[in-house]
Amino acid sequence: MKLMSIVLVAAAVLAGLAIAASGLAAHQPTKEPIVKISSKDKPPSPADVKYSKSGYDVTPLTMQRIDELAVKLTPSQKEVILSKGTEMAFCGDLLDNHKEGVYICRLCGLPLFSSDAKFNSGTGWPSFFQPVDRDHVRYISDESHGMTRTEIECARCTAHLGHVFEDGPRPTGLRFCLNSASLDFVEKGKELPVASRPIKTETAYFAGGCFWGVEDQFQQVPGVVEAVSGYMGGKTKNPTYEQVCSHSTGHAETVKVTYDPQRASYRQLLDRFFKIHDPTQVDRQGPDVGDNYRSAIFAATPQQAEEAKKFIAEKQGTPRFKGRTIATRVAAPDGATPFYPAEDYHQDYHMKHGGHCPLPTDDGE
Repeated sequence: MKLMSIVLVAAAVLAGLAIAASGLAAHQPTKEPIVKISSKDKPPSPADVKYSKSGYDVTPLTMQRIDELAVKLTPSQKEVILSKGTEMAFCGDLLDNHKEGVYICRLCGLPLFSSDAKFNSGTGWPSFFQPVDRDHVRYISDESHGMTRTEIECARCTAHLGHVFEDGPRPTGLRFCLNSASLDFVEKGKELPVASRPIKTETAYFAGGCFWGVEDQFQQVPGVVEAVSGYMGGKTKNPTYEQVCSHSTGHAETVKVTYDPQRASYRQLLDRFFKIHDPTQVDRQGPDVGDNYRSAIFAATPQQAEEAKKFIAEKQGTPRFKGRTIATRVAAPDGATPFYPAEDYHQDYHMKHGGHCPLPTDDGE
């Protein structure tokens, strides 16, 4: 029995040493060769364009662009960023950085973490409990070193950042464990690099029946950053859905469209708007009857108002509207027509309840 006990104890000790060695290996720089990046790929199509909730272009970079950006990296930075290495604990130059500011991807410049979310985890690596925008980080299952972990990458350039663990502080309970080599720091008050700035967007407002479908259709337009359902054009401040449906507020169910003018023009939005509803119906859309379902364009600028009126005049002369009058009203910007976002349960309605509205087909014009 004593011999058996000695054997079991020895086995336990050996197992413990193996686990410890595995954990230590997980924190050592990888010995794999630097990944050779190919430039033989195609630019993203319009359908591949992606934006984050905070207004950043997070469209995946081509391998050719990543190759160009990687030229500025040092060998040790390439080891971490391109070959998924891990720098030694307590060696990163951003571990003890206590200044206010934002941590950006060293490779492409995308903002990743804020000093507001940084905490001392005692692990030897810069730690954060949340990213600045969840769309800026990509999660990948990592089964290297005999364990299963969750690797984190920059969503735009796939630079290796580190790993995320479920032992962080509130409110998220997460610990994003980062390599200093993967990050650059921009102190609060200093100008962000061009690659670290959100895109310059423009706004448009369209009312064309139930806002669920209108919102969903605009969300599918390449170049649209965000579409929000709401109310516009009435006299009641902060109206509720029930008040608008009572036809006593004068508001129309309206969708606020935020878009990237470099990838989508206002005319393209007008074209989509006229394809997804019947602009000849007055104060209704199909079975939905009432002034809240009217067809209207609330111009954000004088230029939009002029372009919308010109567009309607052109459409009126096409075969599609022969013998029918376009009833869409164009409201010029007057500074007194605010947009009120609808209740949360109206936002992303089709996305929440499965599927999208079918995309419009050619109208034969």
